[in-house]
Amino acid sequence: MLSSEIADLAGVTVRTLRHYHHIGVLPEPPRSSAGYRHYDISHLVQLLRIKRLTALGFPLADLETALDVPSAAENLLEELDLQAAAEIERLNARRARIAELRSSGSPADLSPELAAWRSAPEALLSEEISQLEHEQLVLLGHLLGDGGHETFSAGFAALNTQLITPLTARFAALDTDTPDTEIEALTQEMISVLRPVNKRFADLPPLDDQVIALMDELAEQRLHPVQRRVLRQIQQVMEQLEDS
Repeated sequence: MLSSEIADLAGVTVRTLRHYHHIGVLPEPPRSSAGYRHYDISHLVQLLRIKRLTALGFPLADLETALDVPSAAENLLEELDLQAAAEIERLNARRARIAELRSSGSPADLSPELAAWRSAPEALLSEEISQLEHEQLVLLGHLLGDGGHETFSAGFAALNTQLITPLTARFAALDTDTPDTEIEALTQEMISVLRPVNKRFADLPPLDDQVIALMDELAEQRLHPVQRRVLRQIQQVMEQLEDS
């Protein structure tokens, strides 16, 4: 049999065949005068054994030992079974998360816990603010970790969503044409609504400085200068309340 013939019979590629020769698990057959490898039935049997073991998950580095020492193969099977069980558990957890996302209607790149904090549709946010909000939640999901989600949710549980929704829409509409009186009024109203949230966070473990810095950097990049000014004013007042 030529390389292509034995590879076709075993259901592998010629490249795989050559790799098995290279790592030493399949002996190379003699070559004809024309330079072609000629395989016999013993090579096919060995190749089928290799294919069977690799299908079970045997590492290539352990193939030679597993082929030659039955007891070694048995020990490896136990280890492979543990690995397979762990993989099944991981896949089941992934399926559970997928089912949770599908049932909640949350975006695939957000956990349902964080997606719940998106602004309500009636807020009528601009595309830019909606994108910022989404990116903030994505960033928080990574930086906070699973345990941090609980802290975040506990802090914002004090938020009055009925009050913040119209304020968020007004914040999204801020630009250079917005009168100073509206900017000042909105700032004070947002401080009033956010004060209970700020108090709740004061009783929780503080956010890491890096988290705060990265969130600020994202806001600086995405927000209009007027919006950034309002946020800085709110932050200053909140910091003063913490110190008082």
